[in-house]
Amino acid sequence: MQFLTTRALKEQLDALQGQEICLKGWIRNHRRQKNIGFIDFYDGTCFKNPQVVYDNTIADYETVSTLHVGAAITVVGKVVPSYKDPTTPEVQATAITLEGDSPENYPLQPKRHSVEFLRSIAYLRPRTRLFQAVFRVRSVAAMAIHTYFQDRGYLYVHTPLITANDAEGAGNTFTVTTLPAGSKADPSEDFFGKPTSLAVTGQLEGETFAMAFSRIYTFGPTFRAENSNTKTHASEFWMIEPEIAFCDIHQLMDIEEDFLKSVVSTVLNRCPDELEFLDKFAGNGLVAKLQALSGAHFARISHEEAITILRQVKDRFEFEPKYGGDTAKEHEKYLTEEYFHGPVFIYDWPKDIKAFYMYQNDDGKTVAGVDLLVPGSGELMGGSQREHRLDLLTRRMDELGISKEAMDWYVNLRRFGGCVHSGFGMGFERLIMYLTDVENIRDVIPYPRTPKECEF
Repeated sequence: MQFLTTRALKEQLDALQGQEICLKGWIRNHRRQKNIGFIDFYDGTCFKNPQVVYDNTIADYETVSTLHVGAAITVVGKVVPSYKDPTTPEVQATAITLEGDSPENYPLQPKRHSVEFLRSIAYLRPRTRLFQAVFRVRSVAAMAIHTYFQDRGYLYVHTPLITANDAEGAGNTFTVTTLPAGSKADPSEDFFGKPTSLAVTGQLEGETFAMAFSRIYTFGPTFRAENSNTKTHASEFWMIEPEIAFCDIHQLMDIEEDFLKSVVSTVLNRCPDELEFLDKFAGNGLVAKLQALSGAHFARISHEEAITILRQVKDRFEFEPKYGGDTAKEHEKYLTEEYFHGPVFIYDWPKDIKAFYMYQNDDGKTVAGVDLLVPGSGELMGGSQREHRLDLLTRRMDELGISKEAMDWYVNLRRFGGCVHSGFGMGFERLIMYLTDVENIRDVIPYPRTPKECEF
């Protein structure tokens, strides 16, 4: 007799038919009839889990028949054909041992719970089928991201979580201090001797490594103190941020497209059972959407061209598309789902609505920034060619009141062997929402951190 995980059982199902095995895991559901019982069993290693069947010939039948949902058990039994689904393992139990009991009022009884209720018991929600699917997709997607960059020679850089700069200039940062609340002490007396905060991005530090290793990426947590309770905002989230030397904006778009298609294809190949469940759960054609993207042509248009297209649509939009202005969700939806019927890059954005570090185009009005819009989600990635010309970078910093002295290390990258370089950022949770069709960011991160919410 051999101990197996449910993953190993599924992978070796044909060879194990008729063999006695041992499983260890938990009860998701327990259905009892007069002389027989059925246990929906799981151990977390596989999404498609076996059904355990026992009858009144099993030892301690009376005890086994009263086992509660949520209990941890050891099962010894024979692998038999399943009459319900040939791809789903079934085990005819000869012995079931209780390892850890669960009470009758266990919160996860076998019914469909709302995601709002499950958020209130976040420490238990990984046991549900929905979150087993979501977090398995998250795990595979993370692996796919690392594999993509590692296989192409990128260096993985761990950028600091505590920083003295706000790269986005938004000011929505969490202060890091050891001074007492309400203290009026000079910042020089604080732990780091200057104002510091939790990082909103690792991009600027990433650029320093790109100027030494050519191709790097960061993948880690970032923080933003934005008092927002929308479905797409969280105070703690993960970002993927590659930086590539000797790369312009058009080469960057090539990389972004190839990267996204690679990750989506990996998830499609590695998570078929999870995606099938999520497709049925949301009912929005998830698998078809991902398959379409993995083979799609990504359109490329300038911001001016995008606004021209949008302005030709009359009496449709709540927010008027404007040259020199940002696009709204409704504009992104129209471009991806109705006009191009697929993903679209929008590049050369108005300078006045983009960050100081973006390459300034010759027209004096736009920068070489680019956003990738995808059907069903809107903006998924944002990037740019970085400004590598010292005079134009410092002039822009002066215009925006950004201290060149405080960021001399960043400015000096342009003095000491600077070159054309580009990079993009993608919120990992936003990607997982796209890959799973889960609508709320709180449901794709293990323990969400949002305004007034920091449980566990």
